[in-house]
Amino acid sequence: MTNSTIAPDVASDLRSGWQIPSYQTALWRGRQHPWCIVIPVINEGARIGSLLSKMAALKIDEVADIILVDGGSTDGSLALASLQEKGVRGLLIKTGPGKLSAQLRCAYSFSLDQGYDGIITIDGNDKDEPATIPRFIEALEQGVDFVQASRFIAGGIAENTPKTRDFAIRFIHAPTLRLFSGFRWTDTTQGFRAYSKKMLLDPRVAPFRDIFASYELLAYLSYRVPRLGYRCVEIPGIRRYPKGEVPTKISSFKGNLSVLTILFQACFGLYNPKNK
Repeated sequence: MTNSTIAPDVASDLRSGWQIPSYQTALWRGRQHPWCIVIPVINEGARIGSLLSKMAALKIDEVADIILVDGGSTDGSLALASLQEKGVRGLLIKTGPGKLSAQLRCAYSFSLDQGYDGIITIDGNDKDEPATIPRFIEALEQGVDFVQASRFIAGGIAENTPKTRDFAIRFIHAPTLRLFSGFRWTDTTQGFRAYSKKMLLDPRVAPFRDIFASYELLAYLSYRVPRLGYRCVEIPGIRRYPKGEVPTKISSFKGNLSVLTILFQACFGLYNPKNK
């Protein structure tokens, strides 16, 4: 694994226990801001270019550093010259096993090693409105540890959400996490969120474990973080699905069944660190 110098406030004994998939650092232009935006991608095609163009127009790179983490794209959508023109400061390429959660472990560990105070994550499939990013930063600056975008609260917008997914979120996923976490989440499968460094470094959270390989990390953190007493908030977000297309890596039946299995495993504490 290509790695960088560990930030001095990440204890070496804590860092040595992290389980991180192997990855390559294809691009790194150094840290400029206290916050970074992690974008997981894999074969997003024109969608990632569209998202980055929107972020460039909003001058997001002037308030946070943009870091992509690729799960093994083969579509040529991540040409370095184009990424740099759009303000991207880092590109990590996961070479080890695992899917989304493995990608996030690569990028989150890298970001903490660089000394970032907080991490914002937005999906690379261009469904979320990046104009919301400054509100995530404001919440982190105010000491919030977990910021979640929601299309289902006042000010939020949901466009063309598949009916089965809308039902599952509103009546199964979110109510279950509300019950077990103690926090009134409304949009719990949404990947547009932010975390504080303090929370990610808490050994009672311990996100850097191989048990988090596919979609486990999202459900686990939504369950675990409120129960540990960290400050959590939801902010209005906009999520648009294109008409006639559902850009997602979750297959219709098998994938959704896996997401529900992960949900109940998280809520029954099966991902909690032992003896914590």
